[in-house]
Amino acid sequence: MQTDGVIQKNGDTGLVIAGQTFRSRLLVGSGKYKDLEETRLATEASGAQIITVAIRRTNIGQDPHAPSLLDVVPPSQYTILPNTAGCYNAEDAVYTLQLARELLHGHKLVKLEVLGDEKTLFPNMPETLKAAKILVDDGFDVMVYCSDDPIQAKMLEDIGCVAVMPLASLIGSGMGILNPWNLSLIIAQANVPVLVDAGVGTASDAAIAMELGCDGVLMNTAIAGANDPIRMASAMKLAVEAGRQAYLAGRIAKRFAASPSSPMAGRVV
Repeated sequence: MQTDGVIQKNGDTGLVIAGQTFRSRLLVGSGKYKDLEETRLATEASGAQIITVAIRRTNIGQDPHAPSLLDVVPPSQYTILPNTAGCYNAEDAVYTLQLARELLHGHKLVKLEVLGDEKTLFPNMPETLKAAKILVDDGFDVMVYCSDDPIQAKMLEDIGCVAVMPLASLIGSGMGILNPWNLSLIIAQANVPVLVDAGVGTASDAAIAMELGCDGVLMNTAIAGANDPIRMASAMKLAVEAGRQAYLAGRIAKRFAASPSSPMAGRVV
């Protein structure tokens, strides 16, 4: 999937993950929709090319007698990103992604998340680091959900993860970006893509993430839980694009005094 001429002309060569270039910087989940048809329509409206799939909760071929997500989000059109949602230790996470690799015929690009508890769904970072090392050594290209801790984000990069994905706030909370300072620290030091994962509630949250310099945004509940998921998917697409262009353009400096829009030099009166 190569970038198109319009985006290149605007000074953005696309999102590069594990050597592959993607036109869209919006990644979307595939859960929580009312049915597969709504999943299909919202995914199309989002313009996303990477679709994350909870292997423990979604049929992508495990049950040949049940409808498959891949019928409406085919791998021929999208990059499927298997994830380990629902895993609470490294062993379960590794096993889940090994199963995904088998189901998807050797697919290497995966999203690792190891959760700490059912109430907060906050990442269990010791188990995340352990699983990341095993998966990288096993040949996976690992995108990893993590806390917004710059030290641990760097540790994941040093292990060999191809992208770090700090949470903006708790999964499904819709609280937006609660700690932009930590995100900025992670972005400043990273040599791999940084994508906000979790907590986005509306289009302005996505735009802020991109204006901070994030390379992309992943979301599910913010779209699937909206009153009109298809319209929200379109809004998120536009927000990510606008935020990226604003970041590339470079915002004006904040001032503690007014600065007139019209110059004073050469005034008539």
